[in-house]
Amino acid sequence: MILVTGGAGYVGSHLVMALLEKNIDVIVFDSLELGHIETIETLKQYGNLKFIKGNLKNIDDIRGVFMSNKGIEAVVHFAAYSQVAESVKNPQKYYYNNVYGTLNLLNAMLEFDVKKIVFSSTAATYGEPVYTPIDEKHPQNPINPYGMTKLMIERIMDDYDKAYGLKSVRLRYFNVAGADSKARIGEWHEPETHLIPNVLKATSDKSFKMFGTDYDTADGTCVRDYINVEDLAKAHILALDYLNNGGETNYFNLGTKTGNSVKEVFAVCEEVKNSKIPLEIYPRREGDPATLVADNSKAKSMLNWKPVHNLEYSVKTAYEWENAFKNKIAK
Repeated sequence: MILVTGGAGYVGSHLVMALLEKNIDVIVFDSLELGHIETIETLKQYGNLKFIKGNLKNIDDIRGVFMSNKGIEAVVHFAAYSQVAESVKNPQKYYYNNVYGTLNLLNAMLEFDVKKIVFSSTAATYGEPVYTPIDEKHPQNPINPYGMTKLMIERIMDDYDKAYGLKSVRLRYFNVAGADSKARIGEWHEPETHLIPNVLKATSDKSFKMFGTDYDTADGTCVRDYINVEDLAKAHILALDYLNNGGETNYFNLGTKTGNSVKEVFAVCEEVKNSKIPLEIYPRREGDPATLVADNSKAKSMLNWKPVHNLEYSVKTAYEWENAFKNKIAK
């Protein structure tokens, strides 16, 4: 049995689906502040899923999960706030939720002798790239409170391993994209801040805003590494396998080692939609590096993981989910 915190959210729900399809029992612990009960109801159709509503900021909530479910073998921890701009405006919210909430989770795990955790970390722990592609040896110098909370948690996990033997795998995502291949679940943020869904949602009444066309890149727009969400879910399962096979605490980049510019993503979205998307050009936003691309060699060699879905596939599944989602809401 696997405990998934934040399993009603975007990436968490795709991992839950992958676990259920492997006939693994899952407990989802989620406050539903950012996740959705509708996602949980969908997931319940595909396997043995128990949902518990609670908040990691309340240690009694998470202690109660371990107390009433004795078969938890490992934890996959997604629950966090993740908006960079908001973290700059309200760092207190991020440190309290992300760091304090994780400490409560880790302490409850120790109390109930659960010693394996896979943690949803981020490329934001690296900060401004010194070189690219970014490998795991790249300096970690976050430039915003969100990235700093994730780095602090990684450091805490190192200390908890040395002192208590709690083994962790930290997966540092680059840009997550796409949706479930069968359009059962997908990306559902309010408000939506990610590039691909915002391009796809653009209409004649609401054009897409492109920020910055003067970067030092081939076409002048930012280049990012877009990793498919189902490939990402697979990496979490492999990370659990790694820990179950006696793997030591470790950390891995998850990306494709291929960059796509904003203009390239925009063009793929137009191709998938088979229509022109209205566009407005704006000046660059502060703090957006020109290029962020992952070196994924370590995950390939140590987890036996490799991304299989390309950008076109991610955009196609995102668009199919967008249409399915609208139909669900319309009902």
